[in-house]
Amino acid sequence: MEQEHLRFMKEAVKEARKGLREGGIPIGSVLVRDGKIIGRGHNRRVQKGSAILHAEMDCLENAGRLKAKDYEKCVIYSTLSPCDMCTGAILLYKIPVVVIGENTTFKGSEAYSRRRGVKVINLAPILN
Repeated sequence: MEQEHLRFMKEAVKEARKGLREGGIPIGSVLVRDGKIIGRGHNRRVQKGSAILHAEMDCLENAGRLKAKDYEKCVIYSTLSPCDMCTGAILLYKIPVVVIGENTTFKGSEAYSRRRGVKVINLAPILN
C-alpha cells in the first residue's frame, strides 16, 4: 500500500509543479478511486484570482459530479495538509482517506478529520 501511496503522491507533486510553472502556489492534489486517478488539480488562486481554488477543490471540481457512493470509495492525495475549507469538502463528500505529502509548512485540520472518521496518512516521514 505504501508504494501505491507514493505513486499517487508523485502525481500530486506533478500537479503542484504545474501550478508553479503557471506562476501559482505549488500545491497539488489527485483523487483516486479503485486504483485510478479520476481527478487532478492544483492551487489556482493566483492564476484565476480565486479565493477558493485550492488544489483539493480544483481536483474535486475536475473529477466532475460523482455519486455519493463513489466518493466513499476514494482516496484524496494532497501535497500539503488540507485547510479547513478543503477538509470540509472532504467531509461533505465522505472521502474516507486523505494522504498528505507534508504538514510542516501548514498543518490543516488533521485532528478534526480523524475525529470525524477520516483516515489521515502523512507521508512526510517516508518522503524526507
